[in-house]
Amino acid sequence: MTARAETTDGSSPDQGGRPGDGKRTLRRGLLAARTGRPPGERAAATAALSRHVISLASDTPGPVHCYLPIGGEPGAAAGAVPALPDVLLDAGHDVVVPVVPVEPGPLDWARYTGPDGLVDGLFGTRQPAGPLLGTAAVATAGLVLVPALAVDRSGRRLGRGGGYYDRTLPLVAAGAAVAVLLHDGELLDAVPAEPHDVTVGLVVLPGDGVVHVSSGR
Repeated sequence: MTARAETTDGSSPDQGGRPGDGKRTLRRGLLAARTGRPPGERAAATAALSRHVISLASDTPGPVHCYLPIGGEPGAAAGAVPALPDVLLDAGHDVVVPVVPVEPGPLDWARYTGPDGLVDGLFGTRQPAGPLLGTAAVATAGLVLVPALAVDRSGRRLGRGGGYYDRTLPLVAAGAAVAVLLHDGELLDAVPAEPHDVTVGLVVLPGDGVVHVSSGR
C-alpha cells in the first residue's frame, strides 16, 4: 500500500502533527532494521506470518481487512513467497484493502481481487480499481490486519505518524479481531504513546505466532 516516501497509513511521516522525539528516533531505528533484513529472512517471515494469519482468519467470520504490504513490511511478497493478501485470497477469504482518502480521515475500503486489479492511488499508494465500499465497510470485518513498526505489551501501536488507522479502528465492530503483523523483535516492552493512539489486542509474529497484548481499543 505504501510508497517509500510515504507511510503504511498512506501519509507522509510528519503529517497529522509532529510526533515526539522518542517516536521519531524509534521509527528511524525500526525502519533501518527492516531495510537491513536479508531477502531470505523476509521470505521466511512472510511464509510464517501467512500460516499464522490463515489459522487466525479461519476462526473469525466475515471479511478480512488487510493492508497491502510492500518492501520490508511484514507480509510483503519476497522471492517466490506471495504477499499475505494473495495467500488469504487463495485460501478463499473475502479480502478488503484500505484506500487512502482525499481528505484526512478514516480509511476507505475496496475489495481485493489480486495484484493485477490494482491501480495508482494517492501518495504513491496502490488500490483496487473496483468501487469504493466506504469508511463504514470496516465494521463488517471479522479480522482487521493493521500495519505498524512496533507494538508494546500494552497494545500501543507505533505507526508512521499519519493517524489514518487511529481514525479507522474506532469504527471496527466490537467482536472483530484486530491484529498487527510484526517481524520478530518488534514487539517491545514499551513504545511512546499519545492520547489519540488507539491500542490493539493482538500481534502476529513469525516465531511466536498470535500473541495477546491487550483488550484492544
